[in-house]
Amino acid sequence: MTGQPLVPPFTHATAVAKVRRAEDGWNSRDPEKVALAYTPDSRWRNRSEWVTGREEIVAFLTRKWAGELDYRLIKELWAYTDDRIAVRFAYEWHDGAGNWFRSHGNENWEFDDSGLTRTRHASINDVPIEESARRYRWPLGRRPDGHPGLGELGF
Repeated sequence: MTGQPLVPPFTHATAVAKVRRAEDGWNSRDPEKVALAYTPDSRWRNRSEWVTGREEIVAFLTRKWAGELDYRLIKELWAYTDDRIAVRFAYEWHDGAGNWFRSHGNENWEFDDSGLTRTRHASINDVPIEESARRYRWPLGRRPDGHPGLGELGF
């Protein structure tokens, strides 16, 4: 599936690949790159914040990753239809004071015909953890193939 456009209508295989591509993009922690996966007028709800358009997405992600240090994310397909995908996810990060967190949540995505995300709704809860409780210890960047997913980790 690498390199092939992943556009609606989704099959199980293309939905799984779309989720992995999104995970890989977010694990790059590159706001400009991530924003290109969204329509120019994409609308987000992230927790209680509303974001509209790529410029606001870049600003949001820049701010997010400036405070969520050593961010590592795993996403997993939950459900899909022709032009929508639901995922669950968990990511680990620490703040500037060295306090570690695991953030759990779910997202609902709606896509345009070209496969760009038109709408994203994210609900997220942060749980403080000890550094010793971390489960995501791969080098920063893409999660390695073969690393356990959420279900395998018991999340």
